[in-house]
Amino acid sequence: MKIAVVSDDGVTISQHFGRAAHYVVVTVENQRIVSSEIVDKMGHAHFSGEAHGEANDSRGHGFDAGAQSRHARMLDAIADCQVLIARGMGAGAYESIRAANISPVVTDIPMIVDAIKEYLDGSLVNHPEKLH
Repeated sequence: MKIAVVSDDGVTISQHFGRAAHYVVVTVENQRIVSSEIVDKMGHAHFSGEAHGEANDSRGHGFDAGAQSRHARMLDAIADCQVLIARGMGAGAYESIRAANISPVVTDIPMIVDAIKEYLDGSLVNHPEKLH
């Protein structure tokens, strides 16, 4: 199993999926971490020339076709992951992650190692109320 965590420093979990600079990709076998790597992530800065808004979608920010395309490009680097952990994201990004067959988890835990440990023991709480 592979778990991706959004991060700016490789140690803490970013508070915003779209703005994070990196993914920390952790490979788990038999409930144990066997490897970890930092992978560059596309984010808002990569899309500065593109429109960023509701673009006439009644569901709001992040659901329009342009946003869904940007989210898909952000997820290309972790297409082989089963889980993505962040401390916050937009509702459109959350749905894009689910559509990519990756389980999104929004946590209030700041440290990557702690969140991974809780995920593996089944105690990591998903906080969808943190979606915006």
